[in-house]
Amino acid sequence: MTDKATIETLEALKQFDTPSITNVVATYPQHPLCLGLYNPWTENWYTDETIKCMYPELGPTVGYAVTCTFGLPDPSYNNLTFMDVLDSIEASPQPTILVFEQKYPPDILAKSGLAGGNMTLAMKAVGCVGAISNGPSRDLDEIRPMKFQYMLSGTTAGHGAQGIQAINVPVSVGGMDIAPGEIIHMDETGACKFPAEKLDAVLTNVSAMAKEEEARMSELERATSAQEVREIFARHAYGQGKKP
Repeated sequence: MTDKATIETLEALKQFDTPSITNVVATYPQHPLCLGLYNPWTENWYTDETIKCMYPELGPTVGYAVTCTFGLPDPSYNNLTFMDVLDSIEASPQPTILVFEQKYPPDILAKSGLAGGNMTLAMKAVGCVGAISNGPSRDLDEIRPMKFQYMLSGTTAGHGAQGIQAINVPVSVGGMDIAPGEIIHMDETGACKFPAEKLDAVLTNVSAMAKEEEARMSELERATSAQEVREIFARHAYGQGKKP
C-alpha cells in the first residue's frame, strides 16, 4: 500500500510536463539541479518517436511500473494468464502503469490491437492509470471516457490469439528500458523513468528548475537583441557562462 506522503508526491509530479522531469533526471548532467541518474545519450531511460500518446488531453500521468510480455501462444508454455497480470498490478504500490512488451513477429506486431475496453476496465479496477506498449491497441473511443492513458505505436482494429510469456521482468518499449517498480512519468511528449527512491529528489529539483525556467523565459520575452539573449543565457544555468 502506498503511504499518504508518497501519494502526495506522485500527485505533485503531475503538475510538471515530462520534458521538465527529464531535465532533472538526466538531460543536463552539468546543471546543479540535474540528478544525473543516467548518461542521457547512451542509456534507454525515455521513449522514442515510435510511441505516441493516445489521450494528450489527460495531461501528465505518473505511476509505478508493472511489466509483462505478450507473444503468440506457445503450446509448451501456458502457465500465465491476464489474471496473473492483474494480481501483479494489485500487489504493486499504487497507482500503477502497465508496460507490456509485445514480442510478436514484425508482421503480426503491426496489426495486434491488444488492449481493448474490457482489458482496460479490468486494469483500472486494480489501480492502474495507464499503459505503454511497443505495439498498437484498439477501442480508443470506448476507452476515452475511462480517463486511462495509453502510449502506443498506433491503432488497429483486431488481434488474434496471444499468450503472456512473463510478468514483472525487465522490458524494452519504444526505446525505454523499464524494470518493475520504477516510476514512469508520461504525457503527450513521451514517457521517462527513474528509480522510485528518487521520487522526493525529482520533485524537489523539478520544482526549483521550473522557477529558474520561469525567470529565464520572462527575461527572454522582454529581450530585443541577440546581445540581450546572450546575457540572459550567461546568467542562467543553461548557459553555464558560455555562448548558447
